[in-house]
Amino acid sequence: MRTNVLGKPLTCCCRKPMTGFYRDGYCRTGPGDTGLHTVCIEATADFLEFSRAQGNDLSTPAPQWSFPGLKAGDRWCLCVTRWKEALEAGCAPAVCLSASHESALEWVDLEDLKAHALDDAGETDE
Repeated sequence: MRTNVLGKPLTCCCRKPMTGFYRDGYCRTGPGDTGLHTVCIEATADFLEFSRAQGNDLSTPAPQWSFPGLKAGDRWCLCVTRWKEALEAGCAPAVCLSASHESALEWVDLEDLKAHALDDAGETDE
């Protein structure tokens, strides 16, 4: 069973754009996911600029990888270490707790995630 940071079943983060290491909409991880794409975020312009400055441009489309580029308001499965860097820099994006994988707690505190939590519960599982 896939579990979120609240100890409940993991919900879908986003399918438009399709996200997740496995491109199934879920922020789950496994072998080969060296980035640990476990935190479901809602992108902001400040965060996207921060990420670009850190060398990870999430705004520019990359058609060769079927990546549309993100804009403010998009949901995305973010690497937990990038979220932690953004937290420390004061520009952490909001988090959907129900769609963030429990393994993120190995890198960040639940209280920090809760302090940046969205009010909604993520996408419904179809």
